[in-house]
Amino acid sequence: QVHLVESGGGLVQPGGSLRLSCSASGFSFSNYAMNWYRQAPGKERELVALITTFGTNNYADSVKGRFTISRVNPLNTVYLQMNSLEHEDTAVYLCNVRRSGHDYWGQGTQVTVAS
Repeated sequence: QVHLVESGGGLVQPGGSLRLSCSASGFSFSNYAMNWYRQAPGKERELVALITTFGTNNYADSVKGRFTISRVNPLNTVYLQMNSLEHEDTAVYLCNVRRSGHDYWGQGTQVTVAS
């Protein structure tokens, strides 16, 4: 059974940093690309960053140069380092894996950027 658990969200001032973690279980983690999405109130869910099994990264234009996705396969964990946070980054951040054509999601972690 696939299980994804996010952590690390919180309240941060503009310009600050947070590191999100997603702990995965129930599948062969190293064999799958992992994704971070976010969803702000009233907005569609947005792909923020992905990391392939080879460690190749891709980012939404809105976060390029500020966010970094990484993975540690022996720990079954994917991270999202978020720097220079802006008000517009406020959202629930969700970890995602697509396995056998099915999307699996964690419960999400709230990130709020406010003065």
